[in-house]
Amino acid sequence: MSMRNAPVVLAMGLASVLATATASIVATQAPQLAALPDTLPAPADNPTTPERVALGRLLFWDPILSGQKDVACATCHHPDFGYSDGLALSIGAGGAGLGPGRTFAAGHPAQPVKRNSQTILNVAFNGLAARATATPATAPMFWDLRVQGLEAQALEPLKAAEEMRGGAFAEDRAIPAAVARLNDLPEYRRLFARAFGGTAVVTGQNLGRALAAFQRSLVAMNSPFDRYMRGDPTALNSDQLRGMDRFSTAGCVQCHNGPMFSDFTPHVLGVPDSTQLAASDAGVNHTYAFRTPSLRNLAATAPYMHSGVFTTLPEVINFYQRISRGGGGRGGRAVNPHVTRDQIDPLARGLRMGGRGQRDLIAFLEALDDPNFDRTIPERVPSGLPVGGTLTR
Repeated sequence: MSMRNAPVVLAMGLASVLATATASIVATQAPQLAALPDTLPAPADNPTTPERVALGRLLFWDPILSGQKDVACATCHHPDFGYSDGLALSIGAGGAGLGPGRTFAAGHPAQPVKRNSQTILNVAFNGLAARATATPATAPMFWDLRVQGLEAQALEPLKAAEEMRGGAFAEDRAIPAAVARLNDLPEYRRLFARAFGGTAVVTGQNLGRALAAFQRSLVAMNSPFDRYMRGDPTALNSDQLRGMDRFSTAGCVQCHNGPMFSDFTPHVLGVPDSTQLAASDAGVNHTYAFRTPSLRNLAATAPYMHSGVFTTLPEVINFYQRISRGGGGRGGRAVNPHVTRDQIDPLARGLRMGGRGQRDLIAFLEALDDPNFDRTIPERVPSGLPVGGTLTR
């Protein structure tokens, strides 16, 4: 080694040692965090096969499942928006356009979906938390935990009037009507037979299974945080490492933990209602509790919270700071007027959000992003309808 280069080499070596030491310290302080597993869970009665995933992808993009044949699952869970839709509250049946530019078409009632559309990236791991394993058949779904398992969840939007059903038929006819439409198409009958075997296999149960199999294939598992937790001490920079430490010491990790950064349980926070809704959204059992969302791929999935009232991460952090300080907000927006201070979850009231470090915290949250996920859009769907529904105005 040239003596001329010795100081540079020694400096690089010292930096590497310091980075490794810092990484070790932070990892010790955040034992409730972990990388995503490298295997995908699936229920015993619905193994993930290429045939089921391929069928599920077509169904996910085909508006034939909706009452008015104008909206698909992909309308509100689009890869351009991290498999969310970029709206505070989704616009399903009767809407036209894509993402934040989507509005209600002329002649249709302006009835948005009740809650913000959560990303379905990594939904295969729902239920996997610091103190809980992922059981696919009973995985918690939706903001209010009203359904368990992806197979059941996948069918619920078809039955909701403001999501996919529209006013075409009664709720109890939504799934039978979708199955009848699929059975009318020879291509779908062949695809269902290939995926599930036998004959007469276009059923509501298999429709849910195919959609679930596809959703489980949508993963984003190689964020800087994942690489760091798998042993690469250089995957996170110093800002992100300080942010992870702050995430832990501030108490965020009490609810946002495990590989999915969620405990998958409901908490009362007093998040403001959306002004788009005529009535207040009271959440789980009318308690104003909502399930902890995952924090993965936040950069692509704004706005935030169940009501979509916060458009940026600083707004979210400021909201938690006000809760922890016992304060309200400008115009009464900081805390829902239907929720008293005593009703707010003690874990939220006990957050230690004071002082500096907001930039570091956001830097860490950004390290949970993995933009390298499957963005494949079918060129066509068997129904011959517009792929994804009415996505242009």
